[in-house]
Amino acid sequence: MIDALVLGALAGYAIAMPVGPIAVLILRTGMRDGARAAFAAGAGAATADLIYASTAMLAGPILVGAIAPVLVPVRLAAAAVLLALALRMLRAARDTTAGRTSAGVRRTYATVLFLTILNPATIVYFASLSIGLPALSRETAARAAFVVAAVLASLSWQWLLAAAGASLHGRVPPRLMTGTAIVSAVIIAGLALKIGSDALRT
Repeated sequence: MIDALVLGALAGYAIAMPVGPIAVLILRTGMRDGARAAFAAGAGAATADLIYASTAMLAGPILVGAIAPVLVPVRLAAAAVLLALALRMLRAARDTTAGRTSAGVRRTYATVLFLTILNPATIVYFASLSIGLPALSRETAARAAFVVAAVLASLSWQWLLAAAGASLHGRVPPRLMTGTAIVSAVIIAGLALKIGSDALRT
Protein backbone atom coordinates (compact mmCIF):
# COMPACT_ATOMS: atom_id res chain seq x y z
CA MET A 1 0.00 0.00 0.00
CA ILE A 2 2.80 2.44 0.90
CA ASP A 3 4.52 1.63 -2.39
CA ALA A 4 1.32 2.42 -4.28
CA LEU A 5 0.98 5.76 -2.48
CA VAL A 6 4.58 6.71 -3.27
CA LEU A 7 4.23 5.65 -6.90
CA GLY A 8 0.96 7.55 -7.20
CA ALA A 9 2.47 10.73 -5.78
CA LEU A 10 5.45 10.49 -8.13
CA ALA A 11 3.17 9.85 -11.09
CA GLY A 12 0.92 12.77 -10.16
CA TYR A 13 3.81 15.20 -9.92
CA ALA A 14 5.35 13.85 -13.12
CA ILE A 15 2.19 14.54 -15.12
CA ALA A 16 1.43 17.90 -13.44
CA MET A 17 4.81 19.62 -13.16
CA PRO A 18 5.95 20.03 -16.79
CA VAL A 19 5.13 23.55 -17.98
CA GLY A 20 2.21 23.43 -20.37
CA PRO A 21 -0.79 25.51 -21.43
CA ILE A 22 -2.80 24.57 -18.33
CA ALA A 23 -0.02 25.69 -15.98
CA VAL A 24 0.21 29.02 -17.82
CA LEU A 25 -3.57 29.38 -17.68
CA ILE A 26 -3.71 28.75 -13.92
CA LEU A 27 -0.97 31.31 -13.25
CA ARG A 28 -2.66 33.83 -15.50
CA THR A 29 -6.05 33.23 -13.84
CA GLY A 30 -4.53 33.92 -10.43
CA MET A 31 -2.94 37.15 -11.57
CA ARG A 32 -6.10 38.34 -13.31
CA ASP A 33 -8.97 37.07 -11.15
CA GLY A 34 -7.46 36.29 -7.75
CA ALA A 35 -7.20 33.29 -5.45
CA ARG A 36 -10.71 31.81 -5.67
CA ALA A 37 -10.69 31.61 -9.46
CA ALA A 38 -7.10 30.33 -9.53
CA PHE A 39 -7.79 27.56 -7.02
CA ALA A 40 -10.90 26.63 -9.01
CA ALA A 41 -8.75 26.40 -12.14
CA GLY A 42 -6.25 24.18 -10.31
CA ALA A 43 -9.07 21.96 -9.05
CA GLY A 44 -10.37 21.62 -12.60
CA ALA A 45 -7.01 20.34 -13.81
CA ALA A 46 -6.72 17.91 -10.90
CA THR A 47 -10.27 16.65 -11.51
CA ALA A 48 -9.31 15.72 -15.06
CA ASP A 49 -6.36 13.77 -13.67
CA LEU A 50 -8.75 12.05 -11.23
CA ILE A 51 -11.05 11.01 -14.08
CA TYR A 52 -8.22 9.74 -16.25
CA ALA A 53 -6.31 8.00 -13.45
CA SER A 54 -9.44 6.26 -12.13
CA THR A 55 -10.48 5.13 -15.59
CA ALA A 56 -6.97 3.90 -16.39
CA MET A 57 -6.70 1.91 -13.17
CA LEU A 58 -10.04 0.23 -13.92
CA ALA A 59 -9.33 -0.76 -17.50
CA GLY A 60 -5.75 0.16 -18.36
CA PRO A 61 -4.80 -2.53 -20.90
CA ILE A 62 -8.07 -2.19 -22.82
CA LEU A 63 -7.88 1.59 -22.94
CA VAL A 64 -4.41 1.76 -24.45
CA GLY A 65 -5.59 -0.19 -27.48
CA ALA A 66 -8.91 1.63 -27.71
CA ILE A 67 -7.50 5.15 -27.54
CA ALA A 68 -4.51 4.68 -29.83
CA PRO A 69 -6.49 5.03 -33.11
CA VAL A 70 -8.03 8.37 -32.07
CA LEU A 71 -5.02 9.98 -30.38
CA VAL A 72 -3.97 11.98 -33.45
CA PRO A 73 -7.35 13.59 -34.24
CA VAL A 74 -8.00 14.33 -30.55
CA ARG A 75 -4.56 15.93 -30.17
CA LEU A 76 -5.21 18.04 -33.27
CA ALA A 77 -8.58 19.08 -31.82
CA ALA A 78 -6.88 19.98 -28.54
CA ALA A 79 -4.31 22.07 -30.42
CA ALA A 80 -7.11 23.89 -32.25
CA VAL A 81 -8.96 24.65 -29.00
CA LEU A 82 -5.78 25.95 -27.37
CA LEU A 83 -5.05 28.16 -30.38
CA ALA A 84 -8.57 29.57 -30.15
CA LEU A 85 -8.00 30.22 -26.43
CA ALA A 86 -4.73 32.01 -27.19
CA LEU A 87 -6.44 34.23 -29.78
CA ARG A 88 -9.21 35.02 -27.33
CA MET A 89 -6.63 35.98 -24.70
CA LEU A 90 -4.95 38.31 -27.19
CA ARG A 91 -8.26 40.00 -28.01
CA ALA A 92 -9.06 40.36 -24.31
CA ALA A 93 -5.61 41.72 -23.40
CA ARG A 94 -7.02 45.22 -23.10
CA ASP A 95 -9.49 44.03 -20.42
CA THR A 96 -6.84 43.51 -17.73
CA THR A 97 -7.67 46.44 -15.50
CA ALA A 98 -8.97 46.02 -11.96
CA GLY A 99 -12.52 46.72 -13.10
CA ARG A 100 -12.67 43.68 -15.34
CA THR A 101 -15.42 41.18 -14.47
CA SER A 102 -14.19 37.74 -13.44
CA ALA A 103 -15.38 34.71 -15.37
CA GLY A 104 -16.67 33.16 -12.13
CA VAL A 105 -15.42 30.25 -10.07
CA ARG A 106 -17.71 27.58 -11.55
CA ARG A 107 -17.10 28.64 -15.12
CA THR A 108 -13.34 28.78 -14.54
CA TYR A 109 -13.38 25.28 -13.01
CA ALA A 110 -15.42 23.87 -15.90
CA THR A 111 -13.27 25.55 -18.54
CA VAL A 112 -9.98 24.24 -17.17
CA LEU A 113 -11.48 20.78 -16.60
CA PHE A 114 -12.60 20.70 -20.25
CA LEU A 115 -9.24 21.92 -21.57
CA THR A 116 -7.30 19.41 -19.45
CA ILE A 117 -9.54 16.52 -20.45
CA LEU A 118 -8.69 17.30 -24.08
CA ASN A 119 -5.30 15.68 -23.48
CA PRO A 120 -5.94 11.93 -23.95
CA ALA A 121 -2.23 11.22 -23.59
CA THR A 122 -2.79 11.52 -19.84
CA ILE A 123 -4.97 8.42 -19.74
CA VAL A 124 -2.42 6.52 -21.83
CA TYR A 125 0.24 7.58 -19.32
CA PHE A 126 -1.77 6.27 -16.35
CA ALA A 127 -2.90 3.17 -18.22
CA SER A 128 0.69 2.34 -19.14
CA LEU A 129 1.66 2.61 -15.48
CA SER A 130 -1.16 0.28 -14.49
CA ILE A 131 0.17 -2.28 -16.98
CA GLY A 132 3.84 -1.81 -16.16
CA LEU A 133 3.54 -1.98 -12.37
CA PRO A 134 2.54 -5.53 -11.35
CA ALA A 135 1.69 -4.56 -7.76
CA LEU A 136 -0.98 -2.17 -9.05
CA SER A 137 -2.46 -4.66 -11.48
CA ARG A 138 -2.93 -7.31 -8.75
CA GLU A 139 -4.55 -5.34 -5.92
CA THR A 140 -7.67 -3.19 -6.04
CA ALA A 141 -6.67 -1.37 -2.83
CA ALA A 142 -3.27 -0.54 -4.31
CA ARG A 143 -4.94 0.91 -7.42
CA ALA A 144 -7.20 3.07 -5.27
CA ALA A 145 -4.24 4.28 -3.19
CA PHE A 146 -2.32 5.06 -6.37
CA VAL A 147 -5.20 7.16 -7.74
CA VAL A 148 -5.67 9.07 -4.46
CA ALA A 149 -1.97 9.86 -4.17
CA ALA A 150 -1.67 10.86 -7.84
CA VAL A 151 -4.64 13.21 -7.65
CA LEU A 152 -3.51 14.82 -4.39
CA ALA A 153 -0.04 15.34 -5.85
CA SER A 154 -1.55 16.91 -8.96
CA LEU A 155 -3.86 19.11 -6.89
CA SER A 156 -1.03 20.28 -4.61
CA TRP A 157 1.03 21.33 -7.62
CA GLN A 158 -1.88 23.05 -9.37
CA TRP A 159 -2.72 24.94 -6.18
CA LEU A 160 0.91 25.97 -5.76
CA LEU A 161 0.69 27.54 -9.22
CA ALA A 162 -2.65 29.10 -8.26
CA ALA A 163 -1.17 30.63 -5.10
CA ALA A 164 1.82 31.96 -7.05
CA GLY A 165 -0.45 33.65 -9.57
CA ALA A 166 -2.88 34.94 -6.95
CA SER A 167 -0.03 36.48 -4.94
CA LEU A 168 0.38 38.97 -7.81
CA HIS A 169 -3.32 39.78 -8.11
CA GLY A 170 -3.89 43.50 -7.78
CA ARG A 171 -0.17 44.20 -7.52
CA VAL A 172 0.67 44.31 -11.21
CA PRO A 173 0.21 47.60 -13.10
CA PRO A 174 -2.36 47.51 -15.94
CA ARG A 175 0.30 47.84 -18.66
CA LEU A 176 2.28 44.93 -17.23
CA MET A 177 -0.93 42.89 -16.95
CA THR A 178 -1.55 43.53 -20.64
CA GLY A 179 2.00 42.41 -21.37
CA THR A 180 1.59 39.21 -19.35
CA ALA A 181 -1.69 38.52 -21.15
CA ILE A 182 0.09 38.74 -24.50
CA VAL A 183 3.03 36.62 -23.33
CA SER A 184 0.65 33.99 -21.90
CA ALA A 185 -1.30 33.88 -25.16
CA VAL A 186 1.91 33.47 -27.18
CA ILE A 187 3.12 30.66 -24.90
CA ILE A 188 -0.21 28.82 -25.16
CA ALA A 189 -0.24 29.28 -28.94
CA GLY A 190 3.31 27.94 -29.19
CA LEU A 191 2.46 24.92 -27.07
CA ALA A 192 -0.67 24.33 -29.15
CA LEU A 193 1.39 24.36 -32.33
CA LYS A 194 3.84 21.89 -30.77
CA ILE A 195 0.98 19.56 -29.79
CA GLY A 196 -0.37 19.74 -33.34
CA SER A 197 2.99 19.17 -35.00
CA ASP A 198 3.82 16.26 -32.66
CA ALA A 199 0.45 14.69 -33.48
CA LEU A 200 1.06 14.96 -37.21
CA ARG A 201 4.51 13.36 -36.88
CA THR A 202 3.18 10.28 -35.04
